[in-house]
Amino acid sequence: MSNKIKVAIIGSGNIGTDLMIKIMRMSDVLEMGAFVGIDPESDGLKRAQRMGVATTHEGMDGLLKLPVWPDIGIVFDATSANAHSRHSELTTTAGKVMVDLTPAAIGPYVVPVVNGDDHLEAANVNMVTCGGQATIPIVAAISAIAKVHYAEIVASIASKSAGPGTRANIDEFTETTSHAIKAVGGAAAGKAIIVLNPAEPPMIMRDTVFVLSSGADEARITEAVEAMVAKVNAYVPGYRLKQKVQFERFGSNNPVKIPGLGVFEGLKTSVFLEVEGAAHYLPAYAGNLDIMTSAALKTAEKIARRKLEKAAA
Repeated sequence: MSNKIKVAIIGSGNIGTDLMIKIMRMSDVLEMGAFVGIDPESDGLKRAQRMGVATTHEGMDGLLKLPVWPDIGIVFDATSANAHSRHSELTTTAGKVMVDLTPAAIGPYVVPVVNGDDHLEAANVNMVTCGGQATIPIVAAISAIAKVHYAEIVASIASKSAGPGTRANIDEFTETTSHAIKAVGGAAAGKAIIVLNPAEPPMIMRDTVFVLSSGADEARITEAVEAMVAKVNAYVPGYRLKQKVQFERFGSNNPVKIPGLGVFEGLKTSVFLEVEGAAHYLPAYAGNLDIMTSAALKTAEKIARRKLEKAAA
């Protein structure tokens, strides 16, 4: 019996190519089976061919015709939210697991350090968004020790790191991330904002997390945030605090007003993060893409280990 699960990646752009390289260099339980695109001249497809991976430029239909298709156990979708529905249906109908890197959110949201073990039997798991992967762990860390009334995240990424897929999914990004802040992060209400920064030279991904909570003091929250940052850093080495966690208190004499939600009292926590990419394929400033591929790899490896354990039982 093989000690690895064969995988296919749909989407030969930046995310798909970086994920392929990560799998081939780093994974002890995943093995590249096929790499799928729609542009025969894409750098990703050409690179996969040079590395000896089976390829097709005929999209999902081409993948279904590849001889390796019956041996594939996990399929990553790095295309778009619009295309994902069909990809997921064909994949899961064939008895394979879909790891969704688009904001389509057909399956449950998964953030490896928060709920990575909760959906190992799901047919489709969704990796939320780059901003979600960077910030939801922080919201969840505070939610574990306090009541989070509201959480707001701002993800600022280099314009050059936002390809056609990212730009086509901006609306889905904000909606999916906002939902996941509540569903996975544990906030009663949430909001997500993405900023494409055209600065030259391109800036490293920055994420700001604002949390309004009650029930825990500054010291406990700081400890929880720093511990969570260390957990994410274990699989995203460029993930770090940009500066110390900051606090502001709002009492009955100076309550904070959030449009559409009302007036709140409590402790405001501000967390400032930086995500530098590992530069396996993408530039180091593209931490937004690196954290997505790293989270997808971590999640798929958990699923693969469960599959291998069941096969060995």
